[in-house]
Amino acid sequence: MRLMLKFTIPVERGNEAATDGTIAKAIEELVAEVKAEAAYFMLLDGERAGLVFFEETDQARLPLINERLFASLDAQIEIMPALNLDDLKRGLSG
Repeated sequence: MRLMLKFTIPVERGNEAATDGTIAKAIEELVAEVKAEAAYFMLLDGERAGLVFFEETDQARLPLINERLFASLDAQIEIMPALNLDDLKRGLSG
């Protein structure tokens, strides 16, 4: 199933992580770990944020995926299913 992981990083922790290199390492490891289809980074409500799209068949891996961002960046994380147009058409035809 294709998932979208949205994360935000509190400003103070993000500033520390940008200075000590933690932020780049954590994000690079996340993108590699999930073999991301796409990853986008932005500001959201004044905090560093990102959207990472990836396929996952084993929901038991989600704690492992989340933990890196929780532990190293104090990130707030949301994960939800994400449909492309073909998925949506298939779902609506049923």
